[in-house]
Amino acid sequence: MPEARAGDERLERKMSAARGKEIDFYTAVPDGYGDGKGLPVCLVMHGEAKRPRHYGSLGFGRALTRAVEKGAPPFVLAGADGSRLGWQPHAGDDPQRMAYEEVPDWCAARGFDISRLAVWGWSMGGAGALRLAQTFRGFVKAAAVLSPAVAPGDDVFEAVGRLRAQPLGLWCGLDDRLLENVRAFQMALTMPPVAGHYSEGGHDMDYWKSVIPEAFQFVGSMLTRPSQMPSPTPSPG
Repeated sequence: MPEARAGDERLERKMSAARGKEIDFYTAVPDGYGDGKGLPVCLVMHGEAKRPRHYGSLGFGRALTRAVEKGAPPFVLAGADGSRLGWQPHAGDDPQRMAYEEVPDWCAARGFDISRLAVWGWSMGGAGALRLAQTFRGFVKAAAVLSPAVAPGDDVFEAVGRLRAQPLGLWCGLDDRLLENVRAFQMALTMPPVAGHYSEGGHDMDYWKSVIPEAFQFVGSMLTRPSQMPSPTPSPG
């Protein structure tokens, strides 16, 4: 099939009080949904290597469009630069607070529906997504995590009970160096994941991109309100 088109995809600079600096802020709307007003939001929490400035070249906007074309309910991707701090506070720099307080405000200013939020992250960002859901229970309607960088005894494991009512999608590669930790984390969950699986692949973007379609389908299904879903509009050209 021909490659899907990215819709309204933007990279902006925002002043983050929580981080004490200007940071990159990325948004993507599926093609055919204009500027995304009224759509719910999936917060994006990156791993150690990639940042919002890379998301366009990684094809996240195109992947979002393709997921919607294949039946996923539409939503917006929104992610800011969380540095290499593991999405935890450090010396006055608090990327988790930025994700909880500031990113939703920036999304609301664009007209997105922040009453319906999910979170998606991989590796370090997968652990950050779990930590966000644990710290602010009820803040997100679902969490999709790919190869989360968790380990027995860390703070995410210690607070696993705080995910007892959280719909979770969990994916990991069978050749991932974190596979045993991820399996142990799954076994510790009170409520098993409602989406996800283990399949061939390692701890790398090639594997994560291979499961993004399923992750986006899960996210869309968790955020949709069928009676209020906007319809796509024809794209120009």
